[in-house]
Amino acid sequence: MSQEESDISLIIAQIVQKLKGSNLYAQLERQAWASLQRPEIKLESLKEDIKEFFKISGWEKKLQNAVYSELSVFPLPSHPAAPPEHLKEPLVYMRKAQGSWEKRILKSLNSMCTELSIPLARKRPVGEQKELLNKWNEMGTDEPDLSLFRPVYAPKDFLEVLINLRNPNYENGDSLSFRTHLGLIQVPLKVKDIPELKECFIELGLNTGQLGIDDSTQVPPELFENEHVRIGQKVLAEQDSAAAQQYVRQGSPTALRAELWALILNISSQPEDILYYEQLKTNVIQHDLLVDSLIYKDVKLTASNDDYYFVFEDYLYQVLLCFSRDTSVLSHFAYNSASPPKSYIRGKLGLEEYAVFYPPNGVIPFHGFSMYVAPLCFLYHEPSKLYQIFREMYVRFFFRLHSISSHPSGIVSLCLLFETLLQTYLPQLFYHLREIGAQPLRISFKWMVRAFSGYLATDQLLLLWDRILGYNSLEILAVLAAAVFAFRAVNLMEVTSLAAAEAVLADLSTLKVMPLLQIFLFATVT
Repeated sequence: MSQEESDISLIIAQIVQKLKGSNLYAQLERQAWASLQRPEIKLESLKEDIKEFFKISGWEKKLQNAVYSELSVFPLPSHPAAPPEHLKEPLVYMRKAQGSWEKRILKSLNSMCTELSIPLARKRPVGEQKELLNKWNEMGTDEPDLSLFRPVYAPKDFLEVLINLRNPNYENGDSLSFRTHLGLIQVPLKVKDIPELKECFIELGLNTGQLGIDDSTQVPPELFENEHVRIGQKVLAEQDSAAAQQYVRQGSPTALRAELWALILNISSQPEDILYYEQLKTNVIQHDLLVDSLIYKDVKLTASNDDYYFVFEDYLYQVLLCFSRDTSVLSHFAYNSASPPKSYIRGKLGLEEYAVFYPPNGVIPFHGFSMYVAPLCFLYHEPSKLYQIFREMYVRFFFRLHSISSHPSGIVSLCLLFETLLQTYLPQLFYHLREIGAQPLRISFKWMVRAFSGYLATDQLLLLWDRILGYNSLEILAVLAAAVFAFRAVNLMEVTSLAAAEAVLADLSTLKVMPLLQIFLFATVT
């Protein structure tokens, strides 16, 4: 057996093992037993007949979607003998940096806990539980005093950590190319250049129809839009996740987007999913966590002040409070370079058997975290469905934007890709900004960490997130950040300070995402 075949058989075994614990497996088993009563199922051809029954009844498609969903978050291929931490992050210095960053976050959380004399968690008195339950759908009207709470960290704190990241085995001396010293990110990771990006994002080419360009009022709908909508409806009728992922690379029609994203993420609201959400809600009602105040504070500081998202304030509280209690999120740490923080039951400090993950989902929210949820509120109005979509988006994509790793979609690679694109294709602009103390990454980092949420107009942001889902990659964030600098290059060449450069790039709400990406990738001379 070749290495490739053994790799595939290992992947199959792991996916089968994972699916065996799922609700789908139980449903398939029930259907298989029920099918034995059917006259067309013969004992001598049992296996083939049941396979055929699954195909006709649509269960085969559901199984395919579940496998495709597992494959989309499956770790990159590694040596079969590699230890578990290598699946999380193969580079030792990245793992160490992530570990020390986590200690800093936890120290910040614990010091706030001590300063304010507030426990990490407490059971709410019955009166408080009733009060919270009554105002569950209008938590935005609540005005708790949060003046003493501060975000555990902000994107700019995280950027400083990334700037100081070094590979100890890599000699960064004068003998190396001059270019390596220009950017803020000084780690040697392989990132794509424009020819490779063109190949990767081939469906964004100038000769391919795009929603975000070819659906503008000047273009007759019969040229592209009508046909694209018709194909979208067919994709939804087929219920095929892989086809939906390919389809949204050209953009998703507004009316079909919610269903298409749910299909790509393999989310179908089953009664047990709604029940699970209700259980999380009960947990929120019964227990008060310190992170609840951090979530309240973050929503008040970000989404509540946003012209697009302030109306969704109640939804944001509901989703994020439930998210903090969801222990199923812990499973993504198998392929996340981060590890969930631990705390100890009071009076049992240091005793491992009394250690618990805190918060229960293992994710400490930071300044701007609520902006990952806000755009989804435009698509989903039923809280349990909104919750499931956000959770899946987080464990597939968003966690990579605030953890240190060498993954191509990780924030370190995105920063390096952004700086490399600017240095290579706009060297004069890059050098000018660097000389005046306005390193481009200091401006663009906050856009990428939030996946541009809160910076672009919502219709443009959803077109961008279509492509993230379509390509199962966050690299397009770095490309767009570089494209924004290219678009404003003439103005930026005139500025003489960081404040002036930030002013030029302060408002991105009028930008059109798809023309920017197309021009930067396919109309730039390489």
